[in-house]
Amino acid sequence: MHKHLLTNLLFAVMVFSCVSTTRRTGTETANRNNINTPVSSGFEDVDTTFIMQPDLPAGKTAVSLMEQPRTEDGAFVLIPGLYEADFKTYCLQPGTPGPSANDAYFQAPLKGARKEIIQTILTNSRTASHLEQKNVQLLLWSVVSRSDFNKLSPPVQSTARQLLSPKQVFELQGGVMGVVKTVARTLPSPGGQHSIRQLFDMGISSYDAYERLAVVNTPSVMRRPDFKRDQWYKHREGYYVRYFPESYKQTRIQVYVPENVMDSAAHDTEDYVVFDPASWVVVPAYSNAQRLGIGGPVLDIVRSVIHTIGKPKPAPPPKESSKGKVPESNQ
Repeated sequence: MHKHLLTNLLFAVMVFSCVSTTRRTGTETANRNNINTPVSSGFEDVDTTFIMQPDLPAGKTAVSLMEQPRTEDGAFVLIPGLYEADFKTYCLQPGTPGPSANDAYFQAPLKGARKEIIQTILTNSRTASHLEQKNVQLLLWSVVSRSDFNKLSPPVQSTARQLLSPKQVFELQGGVMGVVKTVARTLPSPGGQHSIRQLFDMGISSYDAYERLAVVNTPSVMRRPDFKRDQWYKHREGYYVRYFPESYKQTRIQVYVPENVMDSAAHDTEDYVVFDPASWVVVPAYSNAQRLGIGGPVLDIVRSVIHTIGKPKPAPPPKESSKGKVPESNQ
């Protein structure tokens, strides 16, 4: 049995190698422009006018995001300051190199035919820290490769049912009369996604087997080295963010909220900003490295939760003048 599985795995690796050597930038661009592509976000979706350096005071030390209040769905409520934390991240583009120390990553909107399902998995994984990261990653690889849900291992199917709505699970199962599944699996897929789907079809259970196909063991190729790893991206609400992937599995995120950010029109009635890392996908600048989805913090210790209805709003501060103070909440 093991010999048979190994033979099938080697066949899949050979297929992947042949396809990957023929894939070129033009093909990748065509896939991104295809409305049927599960994830199509790329650096062309980044508004480069917002890549700018903030007036960050020299010697300012970052404090942990995990010490800040959070909303019920896991977003962070921040006052002016510099923050950082390590987050679980996920490969959304199998068949590409992992992020390198030279790749500059910036946030982009999540686009693609399966963006709602992928967004739900990433968002709900933040409050489901009991789930194994590898099973969440396998689920995401199955989604982007359009694999047969019924051939996924029981732990991955269980993960899907805990993160997705019954309607979304039904969609992954094929939808009405299996039409969705039949059509989706006839659509063309890039080499890495096709090879991943073969492993799911063969019932391979080894995570290493999937990882070897999804994360190519070659250096990423950068076409514009003028984009640097430590550059900041300014959010439309006035705060800055930058990303330092340590691997496809983990990324350090830094957030800087300037003192004057509350003076903007976007904050005329609030004295805080809400940072939600799972609402974006991070993409490399002019590089063939992987696109990454962001999940929950690596060390998920919730200090306080702000209960809200609608838009997040912290509890009233204890003092009359509270500009720039951290909102308090019941412990």
